[in-house]
Amino acid sequence: MPGSAERGESQLESIYLPLLRDRGLVIAQLGQTLDGRIATRTGHSHFITGPADILHLHRLRALVDAVVVGAGTAISDDPQLTVRQVAGRNPVRVVLDPSARVPPDRRMFKDGLAPTLWIVRPQADPGPVPSGVEVLRLEAGPTGCGFDPGAVLQALAMRGLRRVLVEGGGVTVSRFLDAGVLHRLHVTVAPLLLGSGCPSLTLEPVDRLDQARRPHCRQFSLGDDVLFDLEFCP
Repeated sequence: MPGSAERGESQLESIYLPLLRDRGLVIAQLGQTLDGRIATRTGHSHFITGPADILHLHRLRALVDAVVVGAGTAISDDPQLTVRQVAGRNPVRVVLDPSARVPPDRRMFKDGLAPTLWIVRPQADPGPVPSGVEVLRLEAGPTGCGFDPGAVLQALAMRGLRRVLVEGGGVTVSRFLDAGVLHRLHVTVAPLLLGSGCPSLTLEPVDRLDQARRPHCRQFSLGDDVLFDLEFCP
């Protein structure tokens, strides 16, 4: 019977080897409560999931070329989006900020730990651009309230960034999922109930259960949390 170390190695291979098969990968991740919340109503989210999931997130960052967040996550969480708990190269940090509303004091704009790509609309005024930050201007998507995920991925691919992690928040992940561009979605569920707060996913409504997405799913234990690895065919 395999020991705990062998079981741990087997789980690592099961989770991460499928992510290494293709040169192109678009994966999103969310950590949520049992009732589907990623933060309280005030935006507090550190930390819904436990240390094993934080380690998992750093492993994902180490496997990709770029990590993408929306403006809301950049403002509320002030994330570094770097690899700190595992060995690996920091990915390029990408901020989707149509109105250029993310303040220049965010850590990813000033810490110099990795290149940062600040995507704004053509008419937005980001002001003075910090050193190490590149501004990329893209037209807004069809709805006018954000960028088309396909256009974002195309712009990243033109820079050689073909392995992409969409890290948050819920609105950004939902847009990439609704656009049909995700290969995988990792949702880690913590044994925690909020009853209110920011929802995890908000997708286009359906009227019948047979219209719901039913991707291939695998499950793994991450400490007290459960990781759901959902596979899509974009």
